[in-house]
Amino acid sequence: MNQTHPLLSVSLSVDYASRPGVLRNAVVQMERGEILGLVGQSGSGKSTLALAILKLLSLKGGIARGKIDFCGRNLMQFSEREMRQVRGRQIGLVLQSPLSSLNPALKIGTQLSEAWRAHSRPGPDYSIRLRESLQSASLPADDQFLRRYPGQLSVGQAQRVLISMAILHRPALLIADEPTSALDVITQSEIVHLFSLLNRELHMGILYISHDLLSVASLCHRIAILHEGELVECDTTERVFQSPAHPYTRRLIGSLPRNPF
Repeated sequence: MNQTHPLLSVSLSVDYASRPGVLRNAVVQMERGEILGLVGQSGSGKSTLALAILKLLSLKGGIARGKIDFCGRNLMQFSEREMRQVRGRQIGLVLQSPLSSLNPALKIGTQLSEAWRAHSRPGPDYSIRLRESLQSASLPADDQFLRRYPGQLSVGQAQRVLISMAILHRPALLIADEPTSALDVITQSEIVHLFSLLNRELHMGILYISHDLLSVASLCHRIAILHEGELVECDTTERVFQSPAHPYTRRLIGSLPRNPF
């Protein structure tokens, strides 16, 4: 990958047949190793942006126009075959519903192995990376755990398995789409701390999508605010909280019990 380019540079508009203008010239840029928080209410276009980056909008009938530069390459020009080599290997994804994202009929070890084989050959490298990924997600790297089924895990453990799966190939970018919304408050804090550790230890860029401003404030270097399909503000976390420029951002900050800064 070319190290002179930003990690991600996006300029997109997205329409659905039943809902045009879901995104309207949304411009986002991320540097390597940065954690960018993407904040907005339900329906603002946050998950649509994530799907567009992964070129999965067609699954929901969406059409994107614009540019998606990832490590100096325009993903809009990639074929589906080329994108299959990007998804999972160079861009990881963590979703908000861990137990529904895992296959209930397959053991955890089998699902991790399949995630590895999608991009790499089996061998000693897998054993090393599997152990590292599980330990990075604060999970036991032993056969007893790998023989469990998703239904035998807590929601927090299942989310950590998804994170382990997403970082197996050490992607340059990890997209976390509302990763704490299904968790209790204590587990939410643990998962947010885990993302911070992954960012520091692996220098992994993270696009952290959430409507929870407090978790975003504790984790992200910068915050981008989406409102009705438009990116209305993007700045450092401290500046957004201390001096919000857009009226919608000011309403969001004003709704908090107290300013985290």
